[in-house]
Amino acid sequence: MSWNPRSLPDQSGRTFVVTGANAGLGYFTGEQLAGAGAHVVLACRNPAKAAAAVAAIRGRAPGASVSTLELDLADLASVRRAAERMLEFPQLHGLILNAGIVHPPTDRSVSLDGTELVLAANYTGHFLLTSLVLPVLLGTPGSRVVSLGSLISRLMDSALDDLQLEVTYNGWKAYAQSKIAMQVFGFELDRRLRAAGQGGVGGVQSLVAHPGCSISGLTPGIRGVNEVSRAKRFVDTLQSFVGAQGKDAGAWSTVRAAIDPAVTGGQYYGPRLLTRGTPTLQHPTRTSLDRDIAARLFARTEALIDAPFALGP
Repeated sequence: MSWNPRSLPDQSGRTFVVTGANAGLGYFTGEQLAGAGAHVVLACRNPAKAAAAVAAIRGRAPGASVSTLELDLADLASVRRAAERMLEFPQLHGLILNAGIVHPPTDRSVSLDGTELVLAANYTGHFLLTSLVLPVLLGTPGSRVVSLGSLISRLMDSALDDLQLEVTYNGWKAYAQSKIAMQVFGFELDRRLRAAGQGGVGGVQSLVAHPGCSISGLTPGIRGVNEVSRAKRFVDTLQSFVGAQGKDAGAWSTVRAAIDPAVTGGQYYGPRLLTRGTPTLQHPTRTSLDRDIAARLFARTEALIDAPFALGP
């Protein structure tokens, strides 16, 4: 079916949690959902930045229903505290796994729990969060989990055998591996939910989306959310001629995966022109769909977080 990202179906009465929603793609995902009538919870590490995002959404989408939740995905204790609060929600229609480190450190760092930092912030924290809040998702008919992937999965590949990168670390490898892991996770989660009789129509559906080439300099300026220097805006504007777009448009794929009534679990959405454009159904990489890689990833992630990924009864 056709999809108009500028005219979304009414989401009144529905609740969505968006991780990393104080800036970038996460902010615009939250703004667009709130503008369609949903209640949006901005799950962010920095409370001050989360408050600025709330003010911006309310200013740009009058009447928006939005709140915040403190969440540091690189700290498993913080993830557990946030999950406890989310389990108190009456319903949760969508969990948007968006947060992450986009510009990885030059030198390898680790999280408070000893996991390579980029993997922890982009992937393992989301893995644990999803596992812990599955009960409220299962209690909400037609709920969805949307994992944010990346075009980098088409440029770099990894079988995810060396998650910690203790010897072979470099920043871009760490980022690519974390995003490939997110895609593998999203597709495997949908398969496991279906196998357990908890997925498909009426159950919890897991989808994956990617934002194409979405950059700050092509994104609307918003005080406290997206403030770009003139020099960067000039340089980024040049990239529009080779296929880049703003992060407001980059959020369209995530939003479609989260609310389009025609989509189904296990699907992959991204810009029509690959790097930019309206969101359409696309084909993920073979690695993203590899069941053997997925099985190993789940087992290794469970060991990293010292907790099983348990589906509900």
